[in-house]
Amino acid sequence: MMRRFDMKLMRFCVAALICVAGCSEGQSEPGSKHASHDGTVQNTAASQDESRPVPAEYQAGEERFNELCARCHGMAGRGTNAGPPLVHKIYEPSHHADFAFMRAAMQGVRAHHWKFGNMPKISEATPDDVTQIIPYVRWLQRQAGIY
Repeated sequence: MMRRFDMKLMRFCVAALICVAGCSEGQSEPGSKHASHDGTVQNTAASQDESRPVPAEYQAGEERFNELCARCHGMAGRGTNAGPPLVHKIYEPSHHADFAFMRAAMQGVRAHHWKFGNMPKISEATPDDVTQIIPYVRWLQRQAGIY
């Protein structure tokens, strides 16, 4: 009798988990533009007001980002078919600290959230470049309401 109850409870729990996972799959933050976990870009409303100018303190970072990062991570960090968006909740500071960005650029990183493959180190990037890029990316994230 108890074993039959345990099996029913286990089946119910598994079904509930599948339902919850299915309901949340593919959802994004409102107004965001992001790449899906399968490595394709999902286009929704722009995450940043395109007409809003980048503040002076982030312009050098924007320039370096556009030169070194945008080919994969897209303009304004929105992602491409070659790389994930950096303007995404996954990359908020509490989950990916600034050091994670520095390490990824300087050493590369194994794929662990997306199906784009491993990120190679950016041989043209210097620590000074990345130190300028990080505040720009964090500014973009704040503009998108990520944190």
